[in-house]
Amino acid sequence: MSLLTRQHKKLERNITLLAICSLIAVVIGGVVEIAPLFWIDSTVEKVEGVRPYTPLELAGRNVYIREGCYNCHSQMIRPFRDEVERYGHFSLAAESMYDHPFQWGSKRTGPDLARVGERYSDEWHVQHMKDPRSVVPESIMPPYAFLADRDVRTDDIGEHLIALRRVGVPYTDEQIELAEEDMRLQGNADGYGPDLAVRYPKVQVRDFDGDPQRLTEMDALVAYLQMLGTLVDFETAEPMERSE
Repeated sequence: MSLLTRQHKKLERNITLLAICSLIAVVIGGVVEIAPLFWIDSTVEKVEGVRPYTPLELAGRNVYIREGCYNCHSQMIRPFRDEVERYGHFSLAAESMYDHPFQWGSKRTGPDLARVGERYSDEWHVQHMKDPRSVVPESIMPPYAFLADRDVRTDDIGEHLIALRRVGVPYTDEQIELAEEDMRLQGNADGYGPDLAVRYPKVQVRDFDGDPQRLTEMDALVAYLQMLGTLVDFETAEPMERSE
């Protein structure tokens, strides 16, 4: 019997020693996982184009989380050839810097959604939510037609922005004050919001669900999905990556 085997056997038989060694291992692992978070501002390099969610996009994200979409869809493209060829440019840490919680995920019953924005029309997304198999015959996704019948709440969206600002998302006083107005403006088919575009660059302003008379949870969810992956110009980001 080797020396290492005898020592391991001794460790297994001594409950106190095993508990102490287990505690040390947990402490070391915890430090390795937690310590980098104290320097998160310096380790996550900011990327031009990344901004906080608009009020309507944020409401859609809340619906996305509420309905458990993250159980089947990830939002993180790994830097592997097969993933990049299928989904697009690999995910950058900065793209999730305003996510609380982030939606990286690890299970893909459905495709990754990190670059789904503007790949399909609004009508496609609405139909996909109402009857998934009408556009993707092999889909096992349940229908979410009820989202088109539920008005999205607008009266409390400012409070959501305040809560996110407390954990580091740089919403301004103006954005918080105009949150409800901005939310309605973005989902208006006839909306014209130059000021909204100043507060939220690359914002998409239109009726998303095909019903201009109401602002629904379907509007919010489609607005969120259509934004994913559209904020960063990866053609200008690539030279920066190669120079590092």
